[in-house]
Amino acid sequence: MGGLGLQAMGIEWGTYVLVGSIFLLLLSGLPLAFVTGLVALVFTVGWFGPNAIPLVIARVYGFITEYSLVAVPMFVLMASLLDRSGIARDLFSGMRVLAGRLPGGVAIQTLVVAVFLAAMSGIIGGEIVLLGILALPQMLRLGYDRKIAIGVVCGGGSLGTMIPPSIVLIIYGLIASVSIADLFVAAVTPGIMLAGLYMNYVLIRCVMNPELAPAMPPLPVEQRGPERIRAVKAIILPAAIAFMVLGTIYAGIASVTEAAAMGVFGVLVATLIRREMTFKLVHDSVMQTLTTCGMIVWIGVGAATLVGVYNLMGGNRFVSATILGIDAAPVVIIIVMMIILLILGLFLDWIGIAMLTLPIFVPIITKLGYDPIWFGILFAVNMQVSFLSPPFGPAAFYLKGVAPPEISLGDIFKSLWPFILMQLTVLALMLAFPNLAMWLV
Repeated sequence: MGGLGLQAMGIEWGTYVLVGSIFLLLLSGLPLAFVTGLVALVFTVGWFGPNAIPLVIARVYGFITEYSLVAVPMFVLMASLLDRSGIARDLFSGMRVLAGRLPGGVAIQTLVVAVFLAAMSGIIGGEIVLLGILALPQMLRLGYDRKIAIGVVCGGGSLGTMIPPSIVLIIYGLIASVSIADLFVAAVTPGIMLAGLYMNYVLIRCVMNPELAPAMPPLPVEQRGPERIRAVKAIILPAAIAFMVLGTIYAGIASVTEAAAMGVFGVLVATLIRREMTFKLVHDSVMQTLTTCGMIVWIGVGAATLVGVYNLMGGNRFVSATILGIDAAPVVIIIVMMIILLILGLFLDWIGIAMLTLPIFVPIITKLGYDPIWFGILFAVNMQVSFLSPPFGPAAFYLKGVAPPEISLGDIFKSLWPFILMQLTVLALMLAFPNLAMWLV
């Protein structure tokens, strides 16, 4: 075949060399997309010879022509438009009125706004930045405990991985070849559970110690009626956009891709109604969408190529036989997979983790007799943990970019531990009681 002799080492040692090469190159600072692509190319030539390169090209073509992938830029564009319009800001101001003098009211309203934002876009980075600009300064100004304020912004902003329309779930459905609409339905219960846990945590801590979240000064009596009316108006547009996206999917009116396009249309109409539509708003939103989707596609191309080559080498059969050969109950194998994902989440981006692990894990899940929809929910919760986990939790770095200078990365990571524990609690509940996710499906 004209290869470099890599095939002589066998699939077991080939696996060790491949994984070691990836981590070694990542330590050099190269982007994940280039690392996976380079390793894939070397192993293609080294294992099969140069005549096998068309197999790599076919793998890339199959990935980038997947129709479901169209939903990703639509949701990213929708999130970009929302970030730059005043819809989220007005929603936050409106919720401030409705939260009233509830203990930890501003923190709880921040979490409610985070749920709305997640249901409208499913993009995490933008939500954390937006909440960091809107909510964090207000909570700090009111004298909120710094750790609660930081945790609420990062924990609430990361709900986009769980609450539909989640990009994580779309990519999972694409890789696992399962219904994205069913994934969205299954994610509703755990998403609400997680948001509810966050709110109860804030409420209980603030009831036990009111000094952690001083109450907001009450509005004058004559302002309460008009402010409540304004608050209701602020909620109408976000609720309508969320309904256009999720309502049409759940009702069977539109596919996920069509609903994503309807969401973009809804946000554009909302900006027109609010007289915020400008060339700059559209231009900046489109440029951010191109940047984000370019990153996703390049990582996807590199990972799809690497996984394709590894499968041709027999790697999928080797990993499957190794995992299925564990002399333990199937649930123990699932737990091992969850631990692997948690460890990878400390160092890699969720897109890379999905592209590298799911083509191997999902067939094993099917062989064990588990529903891949349920495993998709476990994966999404796991990736939510990775967004907060040190040392490379993206949520901390997103917030650091907009937080006051006196708040360090160390302060942010210390504030996130209660929220990571709550995420792990939901992960354990989904693992122990699969019907919590599957009853709606």
